[in-house]
Order: sequence, then structure tokens, then C-alpha cells
Amino acid sequence: MALAGCPDSFLHHPYRIDNVDQTSAHTRRDLVEPGFQEPNRISLNHQDDDVDLEALVNDMNSSFESLYSVCGMQSETTPLLQNGQLNRSQLPTSGTSPLQPMSPRQKVQRSQPVRIMAVRRLQEEEQQFRTSSLPAIPNPFPELCSPTSSPVLAPGSLPQSQPASKHDVKVFSEDGTSKVIEILADMTARDLCQLLVYKSHCVDDNSWTLVEHHPHLGLERCLEDHELVVQVESTMGSESKFLFRKNYAKYEFFKNPVNFFPEQMVAWCQQSNGSIPQSQLLQNFLNSSSCPEIQGFLHVKELGRKSWKKLYVCLRRSGLYCSTKGTSKEPRHLQLLADLEDSNIFSLIAGKKLYNAPADYGFCVKPNRVRNETKELRLLCAEDEQSRTCWMTAFRLLKYGMLLYQNYRIPQQRKTVLPHFSTPVRSVSENSLVAMDFSGQIGRVIENPAEAQSAALEEGHAWRKRSTRMNILGSQSPLHPSTLSTVIHRTQHWFHGRISREESHRIIKQQGLVDGLFLLRDSQSNPKAFVLTLCHHQKIKHFQILPCEDDGQMFFSLDDGNTKFSDLIQLVEFYQLNKGVLPCKLKHHCIRVAL
Repeated sequence: MALAGCPDSFLHHPYRIDNVDQTSAHTRRDLVEPGFQEPNRISLNHQDDDVDLEALVNDMNSSFESLYSVCGMQSETTPLLQNGQLNRSQLPTSGTSPLQPMSPRQKVQRSQPVRIMAVRRLQEEEQQFRTSSLPAIPNPFPELCSPTSSPVLAPGSLPQSQPASKHDVKVFSEDGTSKVIEILADMTARDLCQLLVYKSHCVDDNSWTLVEHHPHLGLERCLEDHELVVQVESTMGSESKFLFRKNYAKYEFFKNPVNFFPEQMVAWCQQSNGSIPQSQLLQNFLNSSSCPEIQGFLHVKELGRKSWKKLYVCLRRSGLYCSTKGTSKEPRHLQLLADLEDSNIFSLIAGKKLYNAPADYGFCVKPNRVRNETKELRLLCAEDEQSRTCWMTAFRLLKYGMLLYQNYRIPQQRKTVLPHFSTPVRSVSENSLVAMDFSGQIGRVIENPAEAQSAALEEGHAWRKRSTRMNILGSQSPLHPSTLSTVIHRTQHWFHGRISREESHRIIKQQGLVDGLFLLRDSQSNPKAFVLTLCHHQKIKHFQILPCEDDGQMFFSLDDGNTKFSDLIQLVEFYQLNKGVLPCKLKHHCIRVAL
């Protein structure tokens, strides 16, 4: 018969057997501690005893209850060893000798290990901390628990997670539409851009950015991907707002650093006449121990005045300085203009109108504490766009360093890790499209540009023949082929309709002055013509697309009829593959998204 809840060691324990035999005499030798017993003197004949097991269990339970009450009063003062026995060296001294004769109940208390009661007490305390709503969680590392620790994590031992605060942020698009989004306090600019891309059903090609726009100050800048949106919003005024737009030039300097840093503007801090090798240019900017600097003449607006002065300025890791004596960079001749740590660099919008700037290439170093005041703004103006881009890019590199490179590498690493789940990019790169010939049984890549051009012309003629056959059949649908070729381009993102020349310049500059950035618009001088606006070497150029007629069919040409296309879509696709008469291939198109 098995006894539930009773260990086998108690059934065969010497003192328990003595307790069953009520006729046995208790001598002083029977009361010696278990560790000093002699087994040959305590052996009994179990076969001759008729043991009542139920009475034995009841007697054991009553003994345990009395033992628990005694040990509960003495648990704070009774020292224990790991095996549950009393420590002889720390026994409390009293008038009663521990070896005096004891009653059967006291004998059970001496034979019962105190360790069992400590485990029971721990289990009861554990039940008090547990709640019905939070179940016990198994400890994944029970081997690290101490002997008095439980292998189960109680809900009270779990760290209390603080709920992240939420904020409402209003973001505007280029067409004036806006969207209010609830974000967490620790959301970065990259996370918010990805959220807006998802909500607007756009393609995430890692060129979307969040712009901090100050219309009353005429300033704007692109937020870095690691910046916290809520923290930046706390430094903005009531009239300031966030814009959601493309910026292809955000990390373009990592790909083509030579185009961003002219050799005459970059020098070592220790050697003003020395130059940095172009191969080690970015490494020196990213390395905090190196001391590269940007130097050159800038127009500087005096604080509190409307006048501008042309001064020799140098940008270092410690700040932006101007020389009070010509081009001297001695410490006694350098005056601090702005600090990099607590400031950000902005592009100047309408600098001539607001601040009477000498040119359209102005920028500003704005302290974070300034909101609506213009007194503490450090306004500067360069001679050309390349110089302004160099100053602003160097400011970002010297301030953030490796953070910029990490922001640039994160999308690249994500594409490497998840190549099958990456979203296709609609912005066409130079190597993403190739001319194909499917005239045979197996398609082949056309590598010869002349053959690719002739294949494009043949495809256009074949499309026109199909259109002619549809005209003969008398198709009078609203999307008539002859009418469709003149309006189908209006469905494309790269076509911006009736915008002015100045507006096209503004859009190109806002979305990044990189090679191959383009848009198409209606011509203002010729109502039947169109204009291709293209960026090359940080300069904006315009090419007119004229309509021409051949055999009763209408075509579009960019080179006075040498290359003809049935519609503008075919023209754009051709120049994405071939440079032709353009200075570079069409690579990125300007796009506006309604939120």
C-alpha cells in the first residue's frame, strides 16, 4: 500500500518504527541524534509487527503540524546546514540538556529534517504573490537559482514595463494635403517615413525623407534617419511643419564623394596647404581622430544687421570659424561663428526676398533653442550650388560621423538579408533596364546601342501599325489610339503638367541635385510641345520635345526628328536605356504623393 504525500524514508526511519511499537521502552541510547545511531542495535523484525498504516499516517500528520508550529517560532534563530541538520556549534544554550529524555512527539521533531518545512514555507509565500490573472512563468535558467530561490518566476519578480507615450504628428505633402499620425515617443524619422510609405501605397526605395520646414524663417532641412521625431518637434515653432518628400541626394556623397568635395575646399587642419587624397576623403571625415576641414570664402550676415560681409570661413569638428585677418587661420585670428553640437544646418528658401542675400545659394546654422527669432540665426551664402552642397554635407559628416554611414548601410544590409522580400524600385537605375530582342525562339540582350535604337524604332512602328488597323476598323471609343498617344503620359508620375520653369527648378532642388533626376512638363512657349527638365553635375538643363508628323501619324522627338517616338512614355523609356543627345541617362523621376 502506497502512502500519498509520505516519503519512503519516513516509513523505514528508525525512530518512526520505534513509535509504531508502543510496548518498546525508550532509553537514553534511543534518543541520540540520527547521525550517531548504531544500526545493529536498532534493527527490528518487521514481519512480526502488525502495523496499522492509517493510524501511522494520522500520527505523522499530527507530528508534522506540531513540528511546523515549533519550527515557525524558531526559524529566525535556528541555524541550518544544507542537509537539514542543526549546527551543533550554534545551538542555543539553555538549562535543559539536549540529550534529556523526550516524548514520542519530541522524538519525531528531532528526526524530521527542518529543510522540508523551509520549502513548504517558500511555497506558501509564493502562492501569496501569485495572482489568478498572471500565471507562473517557468524560469528559463533554473540552474542559476540559489537553493532558496524558486525555479518559477512569480509575477511580482517581473520588471514593470512602462507604457510608451504616444503623440499626434501632422505631416504635409507637396500638394498641400496632410495626414495626422499617432506615433510613439521613440519613433525615428526613418520609421515614420516607412509608415507613411505604407499608408500612401508608395514604393519604398529608401529615398523618402521627413523635412523640417519653417516658412516664417525661410528654412528647411531633411531629418536624419536616426533622429527622434517627437524630440525634433519640441524644438519647432507653431508655424513650422513636417513635409514628406523624396530626396535622392541624401546619401549620394557616399557614392560619388569627388562631386561633393572640390579639392580646393578640403584641407588638413594642421597643414592648411595640404590636400586630402580623394580615395581617403570619406574615411577622414568618418574617423573622429582625423582633422579635415572645409575652407573658402562665404558671405556672412552680421547679427542684428541687414548687411553681408565676405569672409574667409573654415569648418572644423569644433565649430564654424571666420578669419578676422584675410585668409589667416591662426588661433588668434579665428572667431567662432557657430557650434556644431547644439545646432543644425538648413537650406535658405527665398534668401534674397527675406534676408537680402547676395545669391540664391544660402544656408543657415540654427541653434536648437531658437524657434521663431531671427536674431541668433547664422546666415551664410555661397557663390554656387556646388560650394553650398559641400559646406552642408561637411557639416553633417563632422556632426554625426559614423551615424550617417550606419543610416546609409541599413537599407543596403536589409536588401542583402531579405532579397526575396524587398520591394521593387520604380526609380530606374542605369543597370536595371536592358534592350531585349524576342524575334527568335530565345530572347537575347541587345548590347549594341545602335541596334537597341533601331529595335525601339521598329517597336514604335509596329505599335503604329496596330493603331492604324484599329482606326480602319472604326473604333470610336473615348480612348482612341490617335488621342491616347497624346494624353497617356498624363498618368505618369514624372509628368507634372503646366508648371513654370522656376517651379521645375524648385522641385529638382528639393528632391536632390543628382545626375539623372528629371521631370516632364508642358511648354510655356509652345502649347503643342513639352519640356524635359534634367539635372546633371548639380546643374539643371531643359530640353524641348517637339511634335512631328510622318505619313499622317504624330510623333515626338527630342533631336529634331532624328529619333521619333509614338508617345512620351516610349521616349522616356528609350532615354532611360540610352543617353542619346542628353548629357546622361534618365535615372530618377520627381514625384509628388498625396497623403
